Amino acid sequence: MIIMQDNILLELSKTIYDYCGLRYSDRLPTLKEKISKRVKELDLTYWEYCGYLKMAPMEWDVLVELLTVNETYFYREENQLNECSSMVLPLIKEKIKDRPIRIWSAACSTGEEPYTLAMLIQETGLFPLGTIEIMATDINKKVLQKAEKGWYNQGSFAFRRIPKKLLEKYFSVEEGGYQVNKSIRNMVQFQHLNLLHEEKIAQIGRADVIFCRNVLIYFDEETTKRVIRNLYDNLTAGGYLFLGHAESITDFHLGFQKVDTDKTFYYRKELDQNEAVRRISG
Repeated sequence: MIIMQDNILLELSKTIYDYCGLRYSDRLPTLKEKISKRVKELDLTYWEYCGYLKMAPMEWDVLVELLTVNETYFYREENQLNECSSMVLPLIKEKIKDRPIRIWSAACSTGEEPYTLAMLIQETGLFPLGTIEIMATDINKKVLQKAEKGWYNQGSFAFRRIPKKLLEKYFSVEEGGYQVNKSIRNMVQFQHLNLLHEEKIAQIGRADVIFCRNVLIYFDEETTKRVIRNLYDNLTAGGYLFLGHAESITDFHLGFQKVDTDKTFYYRKELDQNEAVRRISG
């Protein structure tokens, strides 16, 4: 009976992997722990639950919520943020004259990252309203709903790293929590997105900077390469990619150059041949 259940869970793990790239094939007890309550609520066996996902696609929203980790906070990985605001964005502004600069927070969770980027951009004083577009996406629809509201409990760990001056300047106290000011919320557009869906990714348009931090650690090498290729295709030539400090794509040779600084690192998309020739000749 135990062997049969493991086989069923293994089949379910394959279905999950195909849908969103999360790997549970070597962590079946963890998978069972995460979904057992939901399966019991539906009064289904694990085998029936596999079929239920096919018959009721909306169940994927519930399952993704159970499987994904959404721990994040404002001003996370400060050195990367400072590098982006002080070096990367001014370089892009100098290069781009005829359109807004586009930044994509590719796994935005409950919104702390894109709102942090909006605050930092405001702090630079370099970008008038309308010259920066911030796209924020996540596979988990529930966290996106919270992100769009922009309200966070005062006792939340989300505020453990944010400078006090930013908290006072860009938040108001409402109903026992902190509400992100409307001027910052208006800078961010939220959207549901699976990073494995190439067509839907292409629809959001190319970005000049992508933040995709602490996401690849949940993928195997094959899925990581697939996601990075999707990000590469959605970056402008010479665009920048910020990953988490525990994530590296240097050995994959997927068209990115690593940029090392004294306190952090990130990646720059290599120029395509036509752009490179134009720059050399120009």
